[in-house]
Amino acid sequence: MSRAMLLLLVFAAMPALATAQALSDPGGRSSSFATTTLTRPHLIYTRPIEKTRLRNYFWDVLGPYPLLGAAAAAGINQLDHTPPEWRQGFAGYTRRFGSDFGIAAVTTSTRYGLARVFGEDTIYYRCECKGLLPRFRHAVVSTFSGRRGEDGHRVVSFPAIVSPYAGTITAVYAWYPERYGAKDAFRMGNCSLLGYVGANVAREFLYGGPHSLLSRIHPNHGYGERNPGSRP
Repeated sequence: MSRAMLLLLVFAAMPALATAQALSDPGGRSSSFATTTLTRPHLIYTRPIEKTRLRNYFWDVLGPYPLLGAAAAAGINQLDHTPPEWRQGFAGYTRRFGSDFGIAAVTTSTRYGLARVFGEDTIYYRCECKGLLPRFRHAVVSTFSGRRGEDGHRVVSFPAIVSPYAGTITAVYAWYPERYGAKDAFRMGNCSLLGYVGANVAREFLYGGPHSLLSRIHPNHGYGERNPGSRP
């Protein structure tokens, strides 16, 4: 399953790389077409202020996405008897839920902390593009990238890539059974990273617009509103 997911991510990201190459060639016909279809010149990136970052941090730690994600992951681990030392039943599920929620909290804290150090904006912005594949590709690419500078240009994000492994390493050496080690943390980090791809896909497609329930409770202007450029 992990290999299939990785292949899916590669195929999803390949058109984004091709589009970026086309945009970098101002003399080609593909550049003109890509600029016409994927960019919105009237959209201006506004770098989030510190208050917005803080509100989004608490949303990403305590909001519905991490809670539902931890509940789903705990259910999968319960069915898979992972780790078996935690047994079954309500007590076992509660322990797994707390573990998965803790991994997500450490991951989010690491991502926001490193993003502050590197001067990046790792908030998710929904795509202004149309179509299932372009929006899915945007969600995948956004998992591994961030916004930098006043213009919000996209860069490969070290905080976004490293933070899932920080969460699983913390779990392995803090509360998992002693037999777990670095290899297990790396394997779990891969699954955690794929989970964040799924979360971004959910943010892209499940958000219902300005009159939906999430629009009433979500604290961030970035989710579901204007995307800074919609460039891959």
